[in-house]
Amino acid sequence: MKALITGASSGIGLEIAKYLASKKIELILVARNRKKLEELQEELPTKTTIIVTDLSIEQKVKELYVLTKNENIDILINNAGFGYCGDFDKGELAIDLSMIETNIKAVHILTKTFLRDMIKKNNGYILNVASSAGLLPGGPLMATYYATKSYIVSLTEGIHYELKKRKSNVSISCLCPGPVKTNFNNVANVEFKIKAMKSSKVAQYAIDEMFNKKMIIIPGFKMKCVKFFSHFLSDKQLLKKTYKIQQNKIKKEKG
Repeated sequence: MKALITGASSGIGLEIAKYLASKKIELILVARNRKKLEELQEELPTKTTIIVTDLSIEQKVKELYVLTKNENIDILINNAGFGYCGDFDKGELAIDLSMIETNIKAVHILTKTFLRDMIKKNNGYILNVASSAGLLPGGPLMATYYATKSYIVSLTEGIHYELKKRKSNVSISCLCPGPVKTNFNNVANVEFKIKAMKSSKVAQYAIDEMFNKKMIIIPGFKMKCVKFFSHFLSDKQLLKKTYKIQQNKIKKEKG
């Protein structure tokens, strides 16, 4: 088997690469940081190819597919993405648009193009990495990020049902983790109050559930409880609670 992983240089993507490599699966690793990709390539026990590119640029995403479409990809992991915390009107538009390009457009393009190939051979797995944020009605102070992850959850659910109705052997899943120990916190400018899970545990759980063809994958008992009890609150109540959580997460500027 062969897997293509975006955002593979750190965090969940890196740990997914390690876990798949332990299963003797060949890898194509994609990220912007060449040095980190090369270090990971040296560490992995399986055949690994690295591709350095920026998935916030639509043309680069399309070029990635053209470059790898004949590689007979069995597993696509759409992991590349980032977030930012702060009032919507105060954030830079360029950051919002880059987030939309990376978190939504790149995932959409790669999902559609590789899905078509998988359907032709009637075999394959796609794992779209979203967030627990994608399961909630909205994210005050992280409005753009929550919106992008909601898109990914909705897209995955729709495709999953289409494939099920067609009795296809192709499967698509969506990973919706809560806080994870990755570099995301620094990029997004947040601190979590809930204890973060180890990215290695999240990665292993996600891949195991992907192979089980689970549609929505929620690692950790606490986040499963959050998802369950959220059904008993109105959207207004959830927005209020989310706003307070984000307020507590934002790091205070020093000095």
